[in-house]
Amino acid sequence: MTTPATDRTTHRSPVQTAALLYGVVFLLVGVLGFVPGITTGYDSLQFAGHTSEAMLLGVFQVSILHNLVHLLYGIAGLALARSAGGARAYLRWGGAVYLLLWLYGLLIDKESAANFVPLNSADDWLHLALGVTMVALSFLRGHDRDRAAGTTRT
Repeated sequence: MTTPATDRTTHRSPVQTAALLYGVVFLLVGVLGFVPGITTGYDSLQFAGHTSEAMLLGVFQVSILHNLVHLLYGIAGLALARSAGGARAYLRWGGAVYLLLWLYGLLIDKESAANFVPLNSADDWLHLALGVTMVALSFLRGHDRDRAAGTTRT
């Protein structure tokens, strides 16, 4: 007896889809941060610190550490998107981290050792947008069948 194709497919909830998309984008950004041409000033790319003059898309200051963090965020997004609860946690807590990073970027002296990631103003405002959208998307619904079965929404 064969199983219909629809039974074999995984149906992602909206929150899982959002986490998956963010994971893919973070992975892409992490990889692109290591591509000369897409990252301008690539020859000045350093492991960490504000003296790295490499700029992703000519706008966002990056370093090897910054790119590695994006890659790790991407991997986490892909892994946690496998369940509605994991996706929700990824978006909510990941977004909270980005909001803290936004505040950190606003408060530090960009020319000091405290700017170890490194961050510039474009990064700061992108972090605000990421934090707000990730936290907001964490409130998307999980699977309808969870509510139909009388279980708590994950």
